[in-house]
Amino acid sequence: MLTTEVPAREELVRRATDLVPLLSSKAAWSEENRRLHDDVIEALADAGIFRLRAPRRFGGFEADTRTLVDVSAALARADGAAAWTASVYWIPTWMACLFPEGVQEEVFSTENVRICGTLSPTARATPVDGGITVNGKWGFISGALHSHWQVVVAVQIGPDGQPAPVMALVPMSDLQTIDDWHTSGLRGTGSISTVAQDVFVPAERVLPLGAVLQGQHASPANADSPVYRAPLLPVASASSVGTALGLARAAKEEFLERLPGRKITYTAYEHQAEAPLTHHQVAEASLKIDQAGFHAHRLADQVDTKGAENSPWTLEERVRARADMGAVCRLAKEAVDILADASGGSSIYNNVAIQRIARDVQAVNLHALMHPDTNNELYGRVLCGLEPNTLYI
Repeated sequence: MLTTEVPAREELVRRATDLVPLLSSKAAWSEENRRLHDDVIEALADAGIFRLRAPRRFGGFEADTRTLVDVSAALARADGAAAWTASVYWIPTWMACLFPEGVQEEVFSTENVRICGTLSPTARATPVDGGITVNGKWGFISGALHSHWQVVVAVQIGPDGQPAPVMALVPMSDLQTIDDWHTSGLRGTGSISTVAQDVFVPAERVLPLGAVLQGQHASPANADSPVYRAPLLPVASASSVGTALGLARAAKEEFLERLPGRKITYTAYEHQAEAPLTHHQVAEASLKIDQAGFHAHRLADQVDTKGAENSPWTLEERVRARADMGAVCRLAKEAVDILADASGGSSIYNNVAIQRIARDVQAVNLHALMHPDTNNELYGRVLCGLEPNTLYI
């Protein structure tokens, strides 16, 4: 058992920034092969990126969510797929820290352990002696090809005949994989499907999802850590938004890098930088990126502050967490769209990064939990005095 010295946020962001050249050089390969390059996984591991949400006693950093936002935003400057995959690993890794100590010892005995997962209850759990048997399929499992474990969610019928979702930890060796990740965006994440066929999960690796969503867990060792006190959905929301923010910043960098020497074809503007339209486009996109940063950091700071204070979450705070996440996604996409539209016909070539950035940020916005319209509706519904129409808050 280890007790790790935690690097400062600035050091972790510096490490992520130092990876930009490598990630940029492998981004096209990852897109073409629909998975992250092994060199990228190794570099992320060496930089400690996979340890951010692991407990210190197992060699992790127990980093706060503000650090996650800034690190993933730095990674996304080079490759949205790498940033997204790292972010996805952080969430199930945090979820693994809710299980009993013996389970954590097993999981975190693997150095730089990588845990993928989903919250979709698309499987069935059947009680058996000593645990459950799981059958089903889960889609959109980012990073599955490089993972050691998967957090799965399945529906179990209780003694009263009522369905209740459970969350379980399953070794990847117990699951089948389906190579079905043929997409327009975030291609490098390798978000394939996984399948369980009569997979036995011992009882100690099973938790009721309802309790987890309410911030209850079975790890006394982690109960006093501010990092593990928050409810799951605000944690997941804050863990996810850095990729969208970083993609928007990357689009601005890419646009301004290509701007010198560019003209506006079929007009009198020999230099695009001299056109008033360009000034408006860059200013509007920049302000949207700033606004996205505000919502990302407000969300992260609320999760971290309430964790440090160990204060309860109100319903409005929970749904605002999802609204902030949706706002980051929407504003980031709007900024990228402006800059992509201003990038001219030559930007559709594969070697111009902004076309990949535009496809990646669209894919982020289409994620069921991140979709701006879905999150705005939920937030407005509660503000209007109605009960939320989802358990995922």
